[in-house]
Amino acid sequence: MLGKLFSRLSTVITAIITVMFIGTVAGSLGAFYAVYYFSRDLPDYSQLAEYSPPTVTRLYAADGRIIEEYAKERRLFVPINAIPKRLVNAFIAAEDKNFYSHPGVDFVSIIRAAVKNLSNFGKNKSLVGGSTITQQVVKNFLLTNEKSFTRKAKEAILAFRITQAFSKDKIMELYLNEIYLGNRSYGVAAAALNYFDKSIAELTIEEAAMLASLPKAPSSLDPRKFPERAKERRDWVISRMEGEGFINEVDAVLATAKEIIVADRNQTEIVANAEFFAEAVRQELEGIYGEEGVYESGLAVRTTLDPRLQTYAEKALKKGLLAYDKRHGYRGPLAHIDEVQDWKKDLDELQEPLAIGNWTMAMVLEVADKSVKIGLKGGEFGEVPLKYMVWAKKYIDENEQGRSIKKPGDVLAVNDIILVRNIKDDSYFLEQVPQISGGIVAMDPHTGRVLALVGGYYYGESQFNRATQAKRQPGSSFKPFVYLAALENGFAPNSIIIDEEVQLGRGEDLPGWRPQNYSGKYYGPTTLRVGIEKSRNTMTVRLSQLMGISKVVEIAKRFGINDHPDRNFSVALGSAETDLLSLTNAYAMLVNGGKKIEPSLIERIQGRHGKTIYKHDNRDCKGCIIANADETDEDILQIPPLVLDQREQIADPIAAYQTVSLLEGVVQRGTGKRTRDLGYTLAGKTGTTNDSVDTWFMGFSADLAVGVYVGFDTPKSLGKYETGASASLPIWKDFMKHALKGEPDIPFRRADGIKLVKIDAKTGLLPAPGTPKHNIIYEAFRAGTEPTSSTAGVFTPTSEDGIEVESNFNSGEVY
Repeated sequence: MLGKLFSRLSTVITAIITVMFIGTVAGSLGAFYAVYYFSRDLPDYSQLAEYSPPTVTRLYAADGRIIEEYAKERRLFVPINAIPKRLVNAFIAAEDKNFYSHPGVDFVSIIRAAVKNLSNFGKNKSLVGGSTITQQVVKNFLLTNEKSFTRKAKEAILAFRITQAFSKDKIMELYLNEIYLGNRSYGVAAAALNYFDKSIAELTIEEAAMLASLPKAPSSLDPRKFPERAKERRDWVISRMEGEGFINEVDAVLATAKEIIVADRNQTEIVANAEFFAEAVRQELEGIYGEEGVYESGLAVRTTLDPRLQTYAEKALKKGLLAYDKRHGYRGPLAHIDEVQDWKKDLDELQEPLAIGNWTMAMVLEVADKSVKIGLKGGEFGEVPLKYMVWAKKYIDENEQGRSIKKPGDVLAVNDIILVRNIKDDSYFLEQVPQISGGIVAMDPHTGRVLALVGGYYYGESQFNRATQAKRQPGSSFKPFVYLAALENGFAPNSIIIDEEVQLGRGEDLPGWRPQNYSGKYYGPTTLRVGIEKSRNTMTVRLSQLMGISKVVEIAKRFGINDHPDRNFSVALGSAETDLLSLTNAYAMLVNGGKKIEPSLIERIQGRHGKTIYKHDNRDCKGCIIANADETDEDILQIPPLVLDQREQIADPIAAYQTVSLLEGVVQRGTGKRTRDLGYTLAGKTGTTNDSVDTWFMGFSADLAVGVYVGFDTPKSLGKYETGASASLPIWKDFMKHALKGEPDIPFRRADGIKLVKIDAKTGLLPAPGTPKHNIIYEAFRAGTEPTSSTAGVFTPTSEDGIEVESNFNSGEVY
């Protein structure tokens, strides 16, 4: 009996073992087949070894502050050894507590998730996942977000293989730099900045926990939109950090007690009002590296921008454009609403102009004798006193305005929609957005570094850059280069040119060209100095005739003002179009003694790993790097390095200094004399084209070259009384007043071979007895050409000197 029992038991056991064996074999075969089946067409994971994610390209000002960032995915790559352990542990606690021990797939977590999902079946709860950090890396880098068994199987296989191929730290590095954490943040470094304005090294426990709470659902856990939900999830992560032993109980309690405080980026670390400059840099970068290089390569671009000067430039330009606009009258309210039921609602429904800045839109509610009552957006009230609208004479055209304002009703009516600027308390000033525009550029004349650049009134309204893209006639601001050409070709500052009517033939059946002085008068024999100080047109054309137009065309090309100017005498009066940056650069080459420079907005570019891939300054510096130098060796370290000046000499330095001296006279006695009260050694030249379509003021101190242009985007007259002196010079002066404040007054650097001699400015000769003191000036002569008496010594070119005067408007010479 017992034997039969054992026999049957043995048979059962044998059957069970056989079934288990067959099942194991079948399962193994099935598993091997599944691995084989799902391993087909798997993506190549070896690419992860050379992980190079799209990262943010940043533009930095000269002082290190950020100007702009460009990125398709806002990411800052950080190697694993630079990521604090606290932050790593927060993500491990929240996402994958067995990360450093499992083989890529955590079977315990999968079983736990399965049990949890079965218990939640029918309870309308979300499914719990069991994916590891490694599996998330696979999904983010190699697969899609498709929810299918096939994708999960491939994900698991790849997770195993990646764990065998890469270290756990490498996988964690991939994960923490790739993961999307909301708020346009890819990776933990970008998220730390965007949520807390901190580096990852500065994050507290609760801040690290909040970032680690986001991968589950970045949008629905956004602390700005859903603070309570975000805190609940963050506190859960803190409890998991405590549970895993990453923090102690006290730290957990303190961290949980703290509210989530989200911080915006520190605006003091960002340069405001540099949009035109930044866009010019972006276009230059895109021309070199392409769009992908700008938006994905993580370049660090150190620009030449000086934020202090940029602020002065932006304020000066806006102030000057507003002043011009107000001189020409008020174009009326933004709108007028005939029937108002609810002024607050009507006002809120109107779209504000883009360029209003810190102004606000308002509705006129009452018009009294001395003021108007206004309603502001938000439901507040204010008033515009008469004194703050007396400027608003009706605009008729650029040359005519309406009658003077005697009462508010002359300007505004009830239900008018207007723009106002707060003065104090509930008192407001009537404003309007100017239609005029312009640009300003400030440069270091010795290096070509662009220190400030503003290309219009408001970038948000128009991205067209009037400093770099607008091609306009420079008018009289080109004249200094005509005079430079003359000084290089035998003329002197006291040479006499006859200022008289000039008529040049333009061919059969065409009227002759007859340039006019601004005053409409002619002044007879005049020195070169007086001619440029008073900006005499006919004299400048006459001078060009004496030299030949070839020399004028050549100097325009040489200084980069215009590469292909027309070969006619109108070029001498600034008809060859140029842009503000190019003309400012040309003036910079005058004050630096005729040395060639190229305008540069970029100082240095570094790649994503910190290697310098571009430098503006490539000069050899002997002694900058001393091999084996001991810091205690004072004799070696105190020897200044020898930096070679490799700039090309493109102009005679003596003639360049003489031109600077002539332009110094312009601001002392000529069309630029409104700048005299600044109290600095300055030089410059106004520029006004025919019918006052374009106006300029170009000038410099010894170490700062600045150009200003004012005009309409669609060319038209600024008004018959507007000139470079009235429209552009005030902007230049306002900028220089602030830029030079506190700086020492530096005289212009005199070239070797210059001799300063006292002369009578009217005659160009030595002062005669009784010459008024205000007529006596120091003139800069090429040594050996200075006058020797008060009656002789001035070069007045005539045909006897072998000079043939050109008489045709279009020169037949070939240059």
